[in-house]
Amino acid sequence: MERAIGSLRIALFGELNKKMKSYFEKRMWMYPIYGLAAGMIALAIITAFFAWWLALITVVVGILLGIMIFYFEWRLDKDIHMYVTNLSYRIKRSEEAALIDMPMGILLYDDSLKIEWVNPFMEKYFDRMELIGEPIEEVGPEFVEAIQQTEEQGIVSITWKEYRFDIIVKHKEKVLYLYDRTAYYEIKKKYEDEKSVYAIIFLDNYDEWAQGMDDRRRSALNNLVTSMLTNWAREHRIYLKRISTDRFMAFLNEGMLKKLEEEKFRILDRIRERTFKQNIPLTLSIGIGYNEEDLIELAELAQSSLDLALGRGGDQVVIKQSGGEVRFYGGKTNPMEKRTRVRARVISQALQELITQSDQVFVMGHQYPDMDVIGSSLGVMRIAEMNERKGYVIVEPDKLSPDVERLMSEIEKYPNVIQNIVSPQTAKDAMTDKSLLVVVDTHKPSMVISPELLEAANHVVVVDHHRRSEEFVESPVLVYIEPYASSTAELITELFEYQPDLEQVGKIEATALLSGIVVDTKNFTLRTGSRTFDAASYLRSLGADTVLVQQFLKEDIATFTQRSRLVESLEIYHDGMAIAKGEEEEVYGTVIAAQAADTMLSMEGVEASFVITLRADGRIGISARSLGDINVQIIMEKLGGGGHLSNAATQISDITIAEAEEQLKEAIDAYWKGER
Repeated sequence: MERAIGSLRIALFGELNKKMKSYFEKRMWMYPIYGLAAGMIALAIITAFFAWWLALITVVVGILLGIMIFYFEWRLDKDIHMYVTNLSYRIKRSEEAALIDMPMGILLYDDSLKIEWVNPFMEKYFDRMELIGEPIEEVGPEFVEAIQQTEEQGIVSITWKEYRFDIIVKHKEKVLYLYDRTAYYEIKKKYEDEKSVYAIIFLDNYDEWAQGMDDRRRSALNNLVTSMLTNWAREHRIYLKRISTDRFMAFLNEGMLKKLEEEKFRILDRIRERTFKQNIPLTLSIGIGYNEEDLIELAELAQSSLDLALGRGGDQVVIKQSGGEVRFYGGKTNPMEKRTRVRARVISQALQELITQSDQVFVMGHQYPDMDVIGSSLGVMRIAEMNERKGYVIVEPDKLSPDVERLMSEIEKYPNVIQNIVSPQTAKDAMTDKSLLVVVDTHKPSMVISPELLEAANHVVVVDHHRRSEEFVESPVLVYIEPYASSTAELITELFEYQPDLEQVGKIEATALLSGIVVDTKNFTLRTGSRTFDAASYLRSLGADTVLVQQFLKEDIATFTQRSRLVESLEIYHDGMAIAKGEEEEVYGTVIAAQAADTMLSMEGVEASFVITLRADGRIGISARSLGDINVQIIMEKLGGGGHLSNAATQISDITIAEAEEQLKEAIDAYWKGER
């Protein structure tokens, strides 16, 4: 507004400058006349001494010149005065016209935030004409918020009714300048909604089911799935094209993507439920890339999203944009066992090749290692020795839980094993460019025992059974992630079968691996498949001591009492969701928190349990468990953690237990709202 009025003033004053220049040019023509008048006066004085009549004539002529000069000056001053007066009037009228007629709103208010005046442009936005004296709050609370958000002067954007305004607030003058940007934002929204989105749709277990069918049933299944996907695509105006037996590609726009997100991709449930009725529980995984103009980058985003969806167990949608937050939908069911013996053999042979190409092997798990980490690490160390390479297990002795300490005490009885357990610093000093680092039971760089060691390693292998998260080890040479496995120990055990027999698996390694399986399956009650029992049977044949496993898992009275106090604090939040929390200043072991969550889950009416405790490292830990109907992994991911559908956890820094409880309840509310 001020810029427009200022431009008007500049234009008018420019005209004034031109006019004044013309007046001054006219006045310059008078200078010779001034000189002539002065000469006449001098001539009259001189001639008065010898020709009085000539002096009289000179005086008369001088008087006439004076009268002419006076008249001309008077006329010039009058013209200038009239022009300036007229110009001032024009400027004032132009400013008034600008205030009234310019396509911009102006609202004046007083100290009590009541409207003093609005220009005609703003009147069309209000339902009533009598606004003078009305509180701004009653007309639109958004305007009051705009005034309060800015300080001396500032610009703020608001949405009021169906309009979008950019508002300039001037507190000193108590005025609002309002620019209607509705049309701009509508064009912007249309542009955003029409951006291209690329999706890859994968039938998770189509090949496995199709292999065991005759041609008629296979054709019927294929027609069913294709028909459902085609109808879904037609309903949402999506271009769908089948590119292989178990893969489709789809093109849509961001506007349609928003609608699909609002309905939370119901196609996942439809496919699963429809095929389940035919005893063929087929599931979908969808990877989506968006907000990228480069089509190659867009396709890579979609493929990366699909890889992440499959790494998390399938039956879900993953949506990625370049440099943006990753969004997840689905993942409501426990992943079905999809890995095959063929894949285990291929991974085992690939690992063998990487080991033989290295000079030594280091194995590292997550911080505060559990039985699964130690057992898996000892297993990988033994595989390295089977391939005539030295293997080392990285452990921090001061960060072990009681059960792991008992296992380490037993390992000390085996000199050939205990000598290969080293600290992170020792491993870092010994590591070379040809060394191989194997990360077990985690795939998050922030979770490993030594992120510095991970950063220093040139060759990294990841073996894990947790659902893949957005955070992942950078550029690993081999990845073996199977969310369908009970534990990493189960995966490592299966690799033994395809390794050379130069070095037999010892009793302590077999016992540690079995301990990892027992702990992660809660004595073969959770996430236990037929392959889990096969692995346990194989370890038993290698000499695994089941009695020793139970010795490792024993607890003292103090631990039992501490866990009981946690369970005693249980409260039900929402239907079937139980929350327990420890004291603010009391440190709890991770195993105690996990055991408390398991105990709560065994109670009647509890479908999911959450235990909040203070950890030894000063962070607040949350252990989450469920019976399978509630996906605790999604809830924990909202708090920066992860895990499985029925078993997950997170750790939060710089927070109290009470604050963590509030954040947990907010995450549960968000999950509950999304699921319902």
